[in-house]
Amino acid sequence: MKKRRNHISHLVWVALVFLLQPIYGQQNVEPEQRYELDAKINEMTLTIGGVLVVATNDGLIGIKPTEDKPVFTFNNFGRLKPEETEFIPGSPYVIVSQGAGSKLAGIAKTKRAVIDYVRGRVIFNSEDDKWNQVYTCNVILPQNKLIISGIQKVGDKFEKMTPKVAVYDLSISSLDYSFFLDKPGRVGVAKDFSVTGTPLLLKEFLIIPTAQGLIAKSHDGKELWTTKIKNVSKMIADASENEIYGFEAVNSGKNTRIHKIDKNGKALWQDDRKIKGKISKFEILPQGLAVVSNKSSGGDTSVFATKDESVIAFLSATSGEDLWEKAPKTKGYVQHFYVMEDGILFGIQSGGINKISFDGKPLFKKPLKTGENILTMAHSPQGLIYITSEDANIVNLDTGESVWEKPLKYKNSVSVASTFDAGNNRYLIAAANEIYAIDANSGDVSELAKVKFEEKETATTLGMRGENIFLAASQNMMLLDKEGNELYHSYYKSPGKSGFMKVVGGVVAAASLVATASTSLAAGANNRGIGANNLRNYNDYGKEAKRASEMFASISDASFKMMSERFKASSATENAQFILTKIDKNVGLVKVNKDSGEVVTEIVLNNKKPEYKVDDYGGYLFYKASDKSIHTYNLK
Repeated sequence: MKKRRNHISHLVWVALVFLLQPIYGQQNVEPEQRYELDAKINEMTLTIGGVLVVATNDGLIGIKPTEDKPVFTFNNFGRLKPEETEFIPGSPYVIVSQGAGSKLAGIAKTKRAVIDYVRGRVIFNSEDDKWNQVYTCNVILPQNKLIISGIQKVGDKFEKMTPKVAVYDLSISSLDYSFFLDKPGRVGVAKDFSVTGTPLLLKEFLIIPTAQGLIAKSHDGKELWTTKIKNVSKMIADASENEIYGFEAVNSGKNTRIHKIDKNGKALWQDDRKIKGKISKFEILPQGLAVVSNKSSGGDTSVFATKDESVIAFLSATSGEDLWEKAPKTKGYVQHFYVMEDGILFGIQSGGINKISFDGKPLFKKPLKTGENILTMAHSPQGLIYITSEDANIVNLDTGESVWEKPLKYKNSVSVASTFDAGNNRYLIAAANEIYAIDANSGDVSELAKVKFEEKETATTLGMRGENIFLAASQNMMLLDKEGNELYHSYYKSPGKSGFMKVVGGVVAAASLVATASTSLAAGANNRGIGANNLRNYNDYGKEAKRASEMFASISDASFKMMSERFKASSATENAQFILTKIDKNVGLVKVNKDSGEVVTEIVLNNKKPEYKVDDYGGYLFYKASDKSIHTYNLK
């Protein structure tokens, strides 16, 4: 009788499994779309807009996985080299270039085109507008304008030879205005009016940096003023647009000169200011100008070579003179740089964090000694948290004194992952095959668990799944309970070294995508300084996505609105991870549930060395099925 009951219960269990399997079990996925292209595929680029841009022997093709046909095909210029396509950060635009802009008219024809890959529109084509030569082609955000300089073959014979500038509205793909840089037909010695850098677009006029100097023109082409400041590569205006800074590379680009003028072109400094190295940060502040420049020996091993390090300076906006008697020593490159209410906080790639007041006084009792490669510097409720490849700590942001009794030190690790466990009020850090728990109040450190991943991987992801702890790498996933006990460890073997090396970088991590979207647009939209500057809060992934969405939405253009909607949605990797592995005798991609470690979906790729891209934010796989075809799979 007992035997029978067991047999019946077994049959019931089998029936339940059979009934539930279509809902919870593994599903084999067929391609959602198949795109047969007319030319050989050379390269694939997954954009932040979720569109795959494919370079073929004929040109460019854009693939949006929700559409059954390519959103655009651009074959006007034929096959393009990798360096002939430029994806503008934080935007839906790609600039296509052929031929180098010449300083002299008539030497060689150049072509430029701007494509909105989200809506599949060619916004600008130099051939359509009869530009025979294009010197510069710059997308200006957040104004959403395109500024072209070069030679346009329209008008009389003199106009066809005179350098010209045109401003286009990218939202409606139309010309706003254009003007000549020199008077057509002017008699006299030929002058070089090639544009040397990015023009500065202001509310009332435009400043163009040329080999002759700066030229200011009103929107109707009227010349307002000129200066003899030549070869400027970039300009920045203050918030009022009354004061303008220009940057000129000197000594073969090793050093920089900073010029300051007013809105009428008058010099505001008695002499321009020479800065050692190339400027990487420039902030216009009420207290003065914060400048970071990078000196490089260029690989020169000579004892006379320039030392590879950053220089931090704080200049008077009135005179350009140093406000600090002594610049802080860096002994390496500045990796983090933040302007705070009371001064400047910076971290050095080779190790070390310091904070200097605006009048040049150290705010930390002594510079913090840290390990190399500062991965994280962020606000936390307890103070400034920093995590490097070798150590971690929380320090008082005002004094630099340790909040934890002592820094957490671990073996130098290729990757360090961390998260905050709010339920237990503790920080968790995974490094060198161990997970450390640090009490947020006391700073007490405990070794929560040892982690051994297959193929000698180390955790690159660490996060909370309710009360449980999730960690993962390329081929491994693990879930621990709050005590550090293993709930599961799922391992999916890599396709083999040769295959793995072929596809490395195929997955665009959702976190990386959000960071790229939020910071690149901030940098592009920041007309007041070079580089974005904001000390973020720790564990701010969700807020970053919201920030990226809001910044895209702030630009009045349909494609930016579409990108905004993309980052409003939750990531496809919120509850699953995508892993490339062996499936029977083939290679494929599996979607693995983070809570169970079980495969939810598998996609067999009939290629032992597949070429693919995964948009793990939007949840799509783009697979190069053959030399001329792309298949897309819905991973959601």
